[in-house]
Amino acid sequence: MGHLRSLLTWLGQPSLKKALRWLIIGAVLFFLLQTIRDHWQEVAQIRIERAGWASLAIATGITLFAHMFTGYVWTWILQELGQSVKGAWGVSVYLKTNLAKYLPGNVWHFYGRITSVKKVGVAANIGTLSVLLEPLLMVAAACIVGLIGLRRLGIPQFAPVLQAILLIGTLTVVHPRILNALLKRVAKLKKTSLDAPPRIRRYPILPLLGEIGFLLLRSLGFIATFLAIAPIQTDQIPLLVSSFTWAWLMGFIIPGLPGGVGIFEATAIALLGQHFSTAQVLSAVALYRLVNTLAETLGAGLVVIDEQQNY
Repeated sequence: MGHLRSLLTWLGQPSLKKALRWLIIGAVLFFLLQTIRDHWQEVAQIRIERAGWASLAIATGITLFAHMFTGYVWTWILQELGQSVKGAWGVSVYLKTNLAKYLPGNVWHFYGRITSVKKVGVAANIGTLSVLLEPLLMVAAACIVGLIGLRRLGIPQFAPVLQAILLIGTLTVVHPRILNALLKRVAKLKKTSLDAPPRIRRYPILPLLGEIGFLLLRSLGFIATFLAIAPIQTDQIPLLVSSFTWAWLMGFIIPGLPGGVGIFEATAIALLGQHFSTAQVLSAVALYRLVNTLAETLGAGLVVIDEQQNY
């Protein structure tokens, strides 16, 4: 027992966590660079036609709408915590702070939202709880959406059992009793001060459904991006939705580069490389990274322009 306690203490050391983080980043970058090197000539031969550029424009619009929509979902979370906030305000704050996630530390977008919440009279502990609850609900939603094409990811014999386990486990985790305990634990890990923290009183079904909608919209944006590179059969849509969602989830939860850069791409290539050419997948994930960044930048820019006009 003493050896186990010593092992857990050693694994929890900040220096080891930092080393593991850089190990993950190094492994991901090595995989990506190796894949790009092996398939660069194939990627260079891919050409985007006029219809493909239209598809990319549509993908950008869908992705921008997805980010706007999740701003509304964040206000639903605040409303679940007893706060009266407007959806338009939530969208504005969300879009304006979203780009900060690319800064080192990957926490500055949360800080910006907490600061904005305090400015409209919401207690800091409730604002902090809302930004802790949002990623937990996103992870739960990703586990649900990822089930859509699970059978096509190479494990058909285990898919029904795994689907049932993931679904039941996810719905259990977002139960108020479990969720309150998780939020308390996350607050401690992030060394966040939550004086007399509010509790989730009921099952957050509306915010969970909202996050599911957010991920479906993001998946649709990815599919529109993929269409600019290669044709897609109808029966391949569940595969693309599931693969995108798992790749997004890995980039979201695994410590790596800011914004999940690298993790998302490596996971998408690993999942889709068996169903499409590696060159097509490489091009699609690279383009989607640009589409998403452009959508986030447009969203933040539109908010700034609107604020200047109303000033």
